[in-house]
Amino acid sequence: MPDGTIDLFGSGLAEAGRPEVSIGDTPAALLFTSSERVTIRVPGGAVSGDVVLRLQTRVSNGLPLNVAVPLADNLHPIANPVLDADGNLYATFSGSRGQEVPVSIFRIDREFQMRPFVRGLQNASGLAFGPDGYLYCSSRAEGTVHRIGKSGDRTQFAEGMGIATGIAFDDDGNLYVGDRSGTIFKLNTQGSVFVFATLEPSVSAYHLAFTNEGTLLVTGPTTSSNEAIYAISPEGDVSIWYRGLGRPQGMALDTEGNVYVAGSLRGERGIIRMTPEREASLAVSGSGLVGLCFTEDGAAALATSGALYSVELGVEGRLG
Repeated sequence: MPDGTIDLFGSGLAEAGRPEVSIGDTPAALLFTSSERVTIRVPGGAVSGDVVLRLQTRVSNGLPLNVAVPLADNLHPIANPVLDADGNLYATFSGSRGQEVPVSIFRIDREFQMRPFVRGLQNASGLAFGPDGYLYCSSRAEGTVHRIGKSGDRTQFAEGMGIATGIAFDDDGNLYVGDRSGTIFKLNTQGSVFVFATLEPSVSAYHLAFTNEGTLLVTGPTTSSNEAIYAISPEGDVSIWYRGLGRPQGMALDTEGNVYVAGSLRGERGIIRMTPEREASLAVSGSGLVGLCFTEDGAAALATSGALYSVELGVEGRLG
């Protein structure tokens, strides 16, 4: 991401003075230098290209770096964007609690044109596409979930969900809704609603995502730097899937079962990639990230608190 940080490792990187580093033709600011590591900040306006270090007359080998490019701004997403079957992206302008905003959900088409899609939905929060092709959106102000058609028309689908935030569908078409108090509701395909699981009161069910095996993953950001991703079995049993993140938020999975979550790992903010064996590493460096979704051709749409970006990751995202 622009303003993200990159570590370069090698030998003799700063033995004869201060190096110069560029991304393509764009100079990058140095944050730290030593003989074996140089840390740079990705400047605004940089594009994908080779990172090269120059030290007097010496030039390093180039290393390819993918830099996220802006898709849309003047947004206020608080969770993942979503992608429809035609390649259109959807993101919210959620606003502060109780705030009335002119447009609740925007649609960004393949040509990156952003247009109003839904109006009048207060504090639009979580987004998910159902197996019926409709877009579903929670309202944390009203404790409701709304079903939205292709023209942006909406009907109330469920109510009484507390402070409704994260939403996700399982492979059988059941809808799960996270209450900020930690309760997770399940709405089955017959329209029945019941409590599926309850986390401890200090944990909010702010973001939901399903693994390939049908386990529901849950995160909720706090001020702690040692937060967990929770796992809930199909039977409703709760366990800790991974602990050690700062402010974990929106999640997405690839087809190989790797989990990608917006959060901090060992003090570095960005998109954290975790393997099925729970090995964590930083996949994208950048601040202000709240969620992501995978798009086409190995790319991902990244949501900050005010904009959407696109970056090539070279992974195939899991649908749903």
